[in-house]
Amino acid sequence: MRTELCERFDIDVPIFAFTHCRDVVVAVSKAGGMGVLGAVGFSPEQLERECLWIDAHIGDKPYGVDTVIPQKYEGMGESDPKKLEEQLMAAVPQQHRDFAAKLLADHGVPELPSDVEQMGLLGWTEATANPQIDVALSHPNVKLIANALGTPPDDVIKRIHESGRLVAALCGSAKQALRHKDADVDIIIAQGHEGGGHTGEVGSVVLWPEVIDAVAPVPVLAAGGIGSGRQMAAAMALGAQGIWCGSIWLTVKEASTPMEQKESLLNAGSRDTIRSKSVTGKPARMLKNAWTEAWENPENPQPLGMPLQGLVTMDMVMRTSIYAAKSQDVAFNPVGQIVGSMNQILPAKNLIDELINDYIEAVERMHEGLNSE
Repeated sequence: MRTELCERFDIDVPIFAFTHCRDVVVAVSKAGGMGVLGAVGFSPEQLERECLWIDAHIGDKPYGVDTVIPQKYEGMGESDPKKLEEQLMAAVPQQHRDFAAKLLADHGVPELPSDVEQMGLLGWTEATANPQIDVALSHPNVKLIANALGTPPDDVIKRIHESGRLVAALCGSAKQALRHKDADVDIIIAQGHEGGGHTGEVGSVVLWPEVIDAVAPVPVLAAGGIGSGRQMAAAMALGAQGIWCGSIWLTVKEASTPMEQKESLLNAGSRDTIRSKSVTGKPARMLKNAWTEAWENPENPQPLGMPLQGLVTMDMVMRTSIYAAKSQDVAFNPVGQIVGSMNQILPAKNLIDELINDYIEAVERMHEGLNSE
């Protein structure tokens, strides 16, 4: 199971866990994998607090930070976060704000408490991601910076490399993967259609070998629909250097996911997800509910581009998180089709152990089958 990436990061197993929860980052890294903290929902100040906490609990283990700089988005070219936020806020049509507010009200979701400050433009742009990267690079245990959408800008890649870190980037096609390779990205993450969050059109088993062949010898992590050691073995058999998974960590014991949201995920099947632009403005896989259905209705306002739609939905994200028990029918639950196999709450270490043991059993079965011939 040990691959080149295990040696480069000094980890035991090539299991990379994307999560927005610092506790999961620590648990996975201490269990021998590598936790990667999704930074898109944090201001630079909040990210600094999260990284300091991780540093205090992770020991000498490495971890990564994932940011979002899309290839294309509204407001590209503006480098000042405050000016960009003002520009984008002014561009959001009032009918979209009113529609979102009515949808929440119709489903009985309470308003934000008066002492809770509304989120601003936290991610989804180069202007807001650069300060996050500055924070991440100030923490020695951060060994990897990943970009979730598109090829990072040349100056960003150069800055990360000069700091001694590696750069990863997600893709949904071989064409995108080749752009990553040409830009000197160190690790390419091929995420199939089944995956949670932002995904492309090509299924994992087709996508992985296409990307692996296209960018060789650049190492590729397989992503999209991975929740078992058998699936990990399949990815490795196709040439991947490890796996990148996010959905399965949403229901582990350490996850900060509200219990009501965990229950929604535990009760869902693999056909209960949809790729929708209703939250971020780009196709992202999440649980189907009244929110996604409303934005799919052609008679209603249509989702705006990224990051404008995120400015429309940030109130929903905060309110449904705070009032999870009252809002699951309109909550944002990003998750992949593997949700149908997520049916129990385990400590992250136990899940890592299950992945490893299942992987070993799958490889042994293949060897036995070959030997029997």
